[in-house]
Amino acid sequence: MINTHRGSAPALVGKLVSASRWILALVLTLAFLAPGAPLNWARQEPAPGAQQDQKTLPPPGQTLKVAIEVVNVYAVVKEKSGHFVTDLNKDDFEITEDNVPQEIKYFSKQTDTPLTLGMMIDTSPSQEKVLPVEQEQAKTFLNQVLRPKDLAFVLHFDLEVELLQDFTADLQRLTHAIDETVINGGGQGPMPSTFPGGDIGGTHLYDAVWLAANELLKNEVGRKVLILMTDGEDQGSKEKLATALEAAQRSDVIIYSIEISDQGFYRTRGIGFGGGDSVLRKLSEETGGRVVPVKNPKETAAAFEQIARELRTQYLLGYTSTNTKHDGTFRKIRVDVKSGNYKVQTRRGYYAPSR
Repeated sequence: MINTHRGSAPALVGKLVSASRWILALVLTLAFLAPGAPLNWARQEPAPGAQQDQKTLPPPGQTLKVAIEVVNVYAVVKEKSGHFVTDLNKDDFEITEDNVPQEIKYFSKQTDTPLTLGMMIDTSPSQEKVLPVEQEQAKTFLNQVLRPKDLAFVLHFDLEVELLQDFTADLQRLTHAIDETVINGGGQGPMPSTFPGGDIGGTHLYDAVWLAANELLKNEVGRKVLILMTDGEDQGSKEKLATALEAAQRSDVIIYSIEISDQGFYRTRGIGFGGGDSVLRKLSEETGGRVVPVKNPKETAAAFEQIARELRTQYLLGYTSTNTKHDGTFRKIRVDVKSGNYKVQTRRGYYAPSR
């Protein structure tokens, strides 16, 4: 469980706001149905403003039965030079699921769907020298990105995973929570040694991702994004990388990683360093985000700005899978632009619903 004792009061506010967004999504869905029509099951609502194919209504007196299973895919398109491509239309894209072409039924540019954002800050001793700049730039990022209908939370992880601020749109509360982050043990003394059972502990990164996806974001709607501020080194998590990634994929979470580290910390202690990059790339690229490396703390502001720009230039593509089985299997997604030499950044797949 995530330790939430510091965020208990605002947690209620966040849950009420989150509940209201669920109600709004339900109202929008029912608005498409004929009076008295049953809603069988809905996996995920298409975003407000998305283009939808028109369906012919049944003759008067007949019941319209609707079962919506929409797979939403957020995509960022760039030229080889790295410049964003923002003028594409629905017909410019093609999607396959397990190599089977899919019909794009919903589409929007620079999507205006609600954003639920998790700021996840590594407060293990290895981050002591870079934490102050992370705090300042994280606050600036939230001020730039969040709109009144968006929600965010602040979580830190080291020997434990602790929720400092539950869902809220209040920038003052979020800023205060970011300021509350401190290095475990104040950065004094050696790295934590061992926990019961023999596991070496210190940075519970996998646990943090798993818990954020399962306990905080699973039942949210709209775009769900985690921002990881860490060097990617995990020590002592109960969860494995594979289970953390699966939790994020099942909750339709996009992960962006700001890879920032104090490599001198590891060198002075004779501890190997270097596996964090592959971990962060796995978590980020498989979910539709990416890793933004920070070699110098002064580059942190630019890293946050890159992520902010991507969130503002995402396309939303929605389709209903031709595979109607509710078998819970992982299905691979590929998104391409039909013409032009572009790079498309999107999640690699999703888990089908289970019966």
